[in-house]
Amino acid sequence: MNSFNWLAVYPEIILLTMACVVALVDLWVTDPERRPTYWLTQLTLVVVGAMHLSYFNAGETQLAMQGMVVSDPMGHLLAFFACLATLVTLVYARPYAAERDILKGELFTLSLFSLLGISVMLQASNFLVIYLGLELMSLSLYALVALRRDHVISTEAAMKYFVLGALASGFLLYGLSMMYGATGSLSIPEVLQVVTSGAPNKSVLIFGVVFIVAGLAFKLGAAPFHMWVPDVYQGAPTAVTLLIGAAPKLAAFAITMRLLVEGMLPLAFDWQQMLLVLSVASLVTGNLAAIAQTNLKRMLAYSTIAQMGFMLLAMAAGVIGGSSLPATNAYSSAMFYLVVYVMTTLGSFGIILLISRQGHEAEEIADLAGLAKRSPWYAALMTLFMLSLAGIPPTAGFYAKLSVLQALVATGQSLYIGMAIAAVVMSLIGAYYYLRVIKTMFFDAPTDTAALRAPADMRAVLSINGAAVLVFGLLPGGLMTLCAQAIKALGH
Repeated sequence: MNSFNWLAVYPEIILLTMACVVALVDLWVTDPERRPTYWLTQLTLVVVGAMHLSYFNAGETQLAMQGMVVSDPMGHLLAFFACLATLVTLVYARPYAAERDILKGELFTLSLFSLLGISVMLQASNFLVIYLGLELMSLSLYALVALRRDHVISTEAAMKYFVLGALASGFLLYGLSMMYGATGSLSIPEVLQVVTSGAPNKSVLIFGVVFIVAGLAFKLGAAPFHMWVPDVYQGAPTAVTLLIGAAPKLAAFAITMRLLVEGMLPLAFDWQQMLLVLSVASLVTGNLAAIAQTNLKRMLAYSTIAQMGFMLLAMAAGVIGGSSLPATNAYSSAMFYLVVYVMTTLGSFGIILLISRQGHEAEEIADLAGLAKRSPWYAALMTLFMLSLAGIPPTAGFYAKLSVLQALVATGQSLYIGMAIAAVVMSLIGAYYYLRVIKTMFFDAPTDTAALRAPADMRAVLSINGAAVLVFGLLPGGLMTLCAQAIKALGH
């Protein structure tokens, strides 16, 4: 227990070292396209991702850093997906960033530091480590949003994100301090022991849980803590929007699992009620507000709020009547849903980045008009991504929604079955604004007839991304099994 066990944190050590190396190497790069920096960053992501995958395959759970870090299958699987998401984001972002004069070393270095923060959060077993990871990720993302210093909207978005992000961190810190006050420990397993023993002051604990859930809801972008999401999605450079919208969601899910499930499972009755309220508020707010949007990035931001609401439904169905038997099913459905959401978000923003060109941001839904005539292949890919977000078969999004609904219905409780029906109704409303995008691409006259050009690596990755959304819809078993394996290994 007292050993530092460096082996467990090798991927993080390599990531930190390489982030510093990339920052130094970039000082001597004269190539305007930043090729050496770009390929060094991508190589780092491949190596670190491969390490996390090999650790996941080993299937061992071990403590490191005197019990402050836990190296377990869930952390490694999510870290692998986070590396993959960052790698894909940078492939999509490079042409866009080059045209807007933000293809600088900072883009790559801050992306790596943000990923390091995510990795720290994924493997935290201590309140302080969670907070360190959270701040490292958040500070990197604040700087990335403001990367276009001469752009008024980006600067404004960065300020909003910074202020509201600080508020969220404050909520979370206050909640964690209450938990520490009630249990006398910062270590998540020890907190669980104290809570299980029934010794601490219940009212202080519940008060702490309320603040923690509020802080987590901010990070996930769940209503009513969603105010920053549309403004930041719209205001940030599209490449940075994707860095905010993909990998950090995996970290938010992981700390939700670590804090609420690994640390406070005996209080499930209390926090599950909060999650249910958040999920209903998110589904209603996200789906209804998205209908009114003409800006594509704002529409996808409200869609994210609704998607997070759907995922929280599964998180709220883990403990029923004091029994945690449905937990593996519910939490693995939530994890599967999140991975599919990240995959689909990468693709849909990839298409937006592709259509954006010199001096023109493809931000309005009208910018997609006639895409099917200009480029049938990219229109078909965007159609796949929109159908997946709407949850229409045979895409991965359909199976993800189905697995969450199945977790709700399997509880046999009338409240959860009612929630499942409400979620289906809200998804039907949500289908309208996704289908509107498809209608714009196929039936509206194109405003721009120029052919779409994309680098070979971007074309290939976009096509693989589209294929993945289809394949995981037709054959979801493999990914679902990986998620179940990761959740089952928790707490062992």
